[in-house]
Amino acid sequence: MTSRPARRPVRVLVADDQPLLRHSLAIVIDSVDDLVVVGAAATGADAVTLARQLRPDVVLMDIRMPGGDGIAATRAITGDGTLRDVRVVVLTMFELDEYVYGALRAGASGFLLKDTHPDRLLDAVRRIHAGESLFAPSVLARIVEHYVDRADRRAARRAPTLDGLTDREKQVLVQVAGGLSNDDIAQVLTISVKTVKTHIGNLLAKLAARDRAQLVIAAYESGLVHPRPAGRRSS
Repeated sequence: MTSRPARRPVRVLVADDQPLLRHSLAIVIDSVDDLVVVGAAATGADAVTLARQLRPDVVLMDIRMPGGDGIAATRAITGDGTLRDVRVVVLTMFELDEYVYGALRAGASGFLLKDTHPDRLLDAVRRIHAGESLFAPSVLARIVEHYVDRADRRAARRAPTLDGLTDREKQVLVQVAGGLSNDDIAQVLTISVKTVKTHIGNLLAKLAARDRAQLVIAAYESGLVHPRPAGRRSS
């Protein structure tokens, strides 16, 4: 029997200005066989340079760093056509940090708290690399709801138009904005998971979005989905 070739480990770039945290993250990531740290950066500028040199699969990006913060670095990486397959996960101290929404707008695929359990960190890297949603249901929606009407939106580019979407694609987009998985969307809309994946692929292409996080932002900024009235959000 012919054995299958071993999968290449997911290549990770760690960017944080604290040496101890960079070292700790590297130890955690290198402790498993399917992930490997290929580089470490102490500034945003270094993170961009190393991303271009090393072509990692995932970048763990501290939001606040000297020499170009994590938001600027994220924007530079996601805006570089040669790095279109690189995914950025921002690291922050607080779930609703003022910088989180800006990082997502800059193209980040998700965020992690710095006190995240090591197992969750490893799982997050794998899921982001696989193109899955990093967020538990409604977590991303809560972030967008919190910031969508703030100055960030007023200063942002014109809201995206959904004129090119079919009714079914809009229905799928609403469910994605709610944090539902492909399986959940298939059940809600009574369609196959394969069909859901096809619709999501179409949404990514039509809205020029890198991933599901960007689809959620587009759903809110276009007005397709609206923030819940204050006081009605479940705890």
